[in-house]
Amino acid sequence: MTQELTHWINGKHVKGTSGRFSDVYNPATGEVQAKCPLASTEEMETAVQGALAAQPDWAATNPQRRARVLMKFVDLLHRDMDKLAEALSREHGKTIPDAKGDVIRGLEVAEFCIGAPHLLKGEYTDGAGPGIDMFSMRQPVGVAAGITPFNFPAMIPMWKFCPAIACGNAFILKPSERDPSVPLMLAELMKEAGLPDGILQVVNGDKGAVDAILEHEAISAVGFVGSTPIAHYVYSKGCDNGKRVQCFGGAKNHMIIMPDADLDQAADALIGAGYGAAGERCMAISVAVPVGDETADALIERLIPRIEKLKVAPYTEGDDVDYGPVVTAEAKQRILGLIDQGVKEGATLAVDGRNFSLQGYENGYFVGPCLFDNVTKDMEIYKQEIFGPVLSTVRAKTYEEALSLAMDHEYGNGVAMFTRDGDAARDFMSRINIGMVGVNVPIPVPLAYHTFGGWKKSGFGDLNQHGPDAFRFYTRTKTVTARWPSGIKDGSEFVIPTMN
Repeated sequence: MTQELTHWINGKHVKGTSGRFSDVYNPATGEVQAKCPLASTEEMETAVQGALAAQPDWAATNPQRRARVLMKFVDLLHRDMDKLAEALSREHGKTIPDAKGDVIRGLEVAEFCIGAPHLLKGEYTDGAGPGIDMFSMRQPVGVAAGITPFNFPAMIPMWKFCPAIACGNAFILKPSERDPSVPLMLAELMKEAGLPDGILQVVNGDKGAVDAILEHEAISAVGFVGSTPIAHYVYSKGCDNGKRVQCFGGAKNHMIIMPDADLDQAADALIGAGYGAAGERCMAISVAVPVGDETADALIERLIPRIEKLKVAPYTEGDDVDYGPVVTAEAKQRILGLIDQGVKEGATLAVDGRNFSLQGYENGYFVGPCLFDNVTKDMEIYKQEIFGPVLSTVRAKTYEEALSLAMDHEYGNGVAMFTRDGDAARDFMSRINIGMVGVNVPIPVPLAYHTFGGWKKSGFGDLNQHGPDAFRFYTRTKTVTARWPSGIKDGSEFVIPTMN
């Protein structure tokens, strides 16, 4: 029997009442395993009103007590790690070790947010003028919302709601309807950790739920992660409605391999960064840029046998599985269509995974690993984010040509360079116009106490995710100027006050 999922509103599971559902598939078999309710406007309104009612008392709770909820939440995440990872893998398709990594990178943000009492401290100036003190306060925005993608159903929701809640806000989470179980489980754990009802609401839905968030006057801030066209839509509509908005979109991450690089190290890094999670990561390396034909030939020679040995299978086949299926049948067809287009456009398909089939899982959404060589920047496989297990090799004659490829691309999420030359690395770090940079590190995702964010069409808004920026995003600064005169001063002043 197909499981019917719920929303999480005011501290309990609530069955959907709209009559509309989205199928949740097992991507390894192609079978429907659950139905996810799609919220009506009325259901979203119930969640927002519950958040509005609960938020003032939560904001009045001192930051240290709020942080203790997150401390307990971290303990519970460790306790339920295996359970969370299995649920995540079952709906997304990624391996169990990768699913645990998904949870852990969210858990680390929760750990950082335990420092909320320090991060929320304001500034104070004593004696700014005669009898005048001046100070700033960081206060919550009220009710915030997050719209999160399918590819990290644990990590990105925690990147959103942990800092928002630590700051004293209530939070409306609209997770992906493709793999919604883990966000509901996280809400249960937050309640068990001591979070008051109404502070974290999980409302499943589609575009209707997104628009309800963007149009609701009580929601003050919205965070989004997904494709660039939708990121632009959410950012534009949210800003038009007077909200604070941060949106993170697509990516086309390059890795430049210099002639002096350790090519075995570079090849291993490309395999993990290009094919891990079936390439369904916004920080995946999807473009290898070897500098010089000699470097390119040697790199391809190392990549092909490594790619051909990759184990593609369901997560249930063991922890030695390298990657599993992509998330939906539509995603699989889109990826295969782009691979076909790359061949038509003249790229060399050095490893062809299009006909991959796994006995017993013929209806699953598996795509075999593919490697292109001789890709040029006018090809669609170079321009578009494929979001699949496809690595494209663009040969560059010089370092400057390699650098310009990454700098000229419309996306600016992540980039990496492999080299032994410190001078080249310093030049690369300084000049590149991309938000997250790796030197001999293929996936340069910052740790929780730094911030995560791309440039160009990979990011919209002026503040990044997690780290100190999250506490700036989820709070407003109020500055107070107070005078306590030592005596009574006669008369009124009609000139703008200055600090004489």
